[in-house]
Amino acid sequence: MDASVHLLPLQPGCHAGCPACPHRHFRLQDSLEAKAGFLKARLSPYAEVLAAVHTAGEAFRRGYRDKVCLAAVYESGMWHIGTRSRGKVISIPGCPVHTGRVRNIHAYLLDQLPPAEDFPLAYVVQTAAQLCLVLKSRLLPADETLAFLRTLMTEAFAPEGIWIHLHPAAGKKVFGKGGWHLISGKAVSVDESGLVYGPAAFQQLLPALYYHALQSAREFLSPGDDSLLVDLYSGTGSSIRYWELPPGRVIGVEADGEAVRLAGINVPAVTLLRGACRQRLPQLNVWLAERNAAGRKRLLYVNPPRTGLEAEIIRWIMSDYRPSRLAYLSCSAGTLRRDLDLLADASYRVDSLIPYDFFPGTRHVETLACLSDTRQ
Repeated sequence: MDASVHLLPLQPGCHAGCPACPHRHFRLQDSLEAKAGFLKARLSPYAEVLAAVHTAGEAFRRGYRDKVCLAAVYESGMWHIGTRSRGKVISIPGCPVHTGRVRNIHAYLLDQLPPAEDFPLAYVVQTAAQLCLVLKSRLLPADETLAFLRTLMTEAFAPEGIWIHLHPAAGKKVFGKGGWHLISGKAVSVDESGLVYGPAAFQQLLPALYYHALQSAREFLSPGDDSLLVDLYSGTGSSIRYWELPPGRVIGVEADGEAVRLAGINVPAVTLLRGACRQRLPQLNVWLAERNAAGRKRLLYVNPPRTGLEAEIIRWIMSDYRPSRLAYLSCSAGTLRRDLDLLADASYRVDSLIPYDFFPGTRHVETLACLSDTRQ
């Protein structure tokens, strides 16, 4: 480590053994410089267009995480809920990165949870105002066992909805198919931007920073009256709504069925295709042909998982669709570099790389890549 880096003490409630925030000892500027250096090395052929890391500021380094997925284990007559490290669950009820709502619910559960033989808890998943307890079981616990959850709804910090998800094979994979039971409250909530979300919906932890990324993408893509826009890995519709295009000019593709259902509420008039993006290319091509894509400005926005763009999607971009501009929000510098190299070989120019500190205190950094077709 650079000798010039000044290390900070642990914040109150921070467990020394928790591996989740390796930059927690760094000053904000030192953390941002470390992330910038990482990206510069990983994306070296494009370093000249790499911008400074955008941050939400010092105030958002603590108390910002309102979405958590915590492991649970019952040992020596008590529950431990927190992060895994070397096969152990490190209980973090006072984590300073969590919001007050998360910390309060965490403390309540540790005090009120029944023993494991009555309540085989594997994970605690909280998505803002929606709480889900994942049980390693095929059957719901007895009704009297669930009384503590209904009591939770009377607390000032109560979630809006409480779910139990039955997943007898819960392990590395948190959720299984089916097994969802709403125990109390509402099935969905609404975030500050008016988007509907459920207990397993993906949400960015720093909405203002995320919408800055969408605004940057929108300014680059410049969608207008003559545009068609394809939005891949479109989630619950947050990005689709941001393009402000007429419903017939934008289409989304998303593999997760629940995300597609919620997107149908959030952007009800927009065509949404469910399935892996590579499997929906025939339908995309039909949609484009019906709208005379060859005679319009073709745009693309992608927000893939860490594995990056599927090989079939890369080939489709380079041949069938050939967008004049594309914006790519990436959570992995490694797969982003791979995909940028492939697109560069197909005459796409990387115009800008804009990093975002969506996860302060961690090594994680996301990057918005903006590319244009030099053939057009």
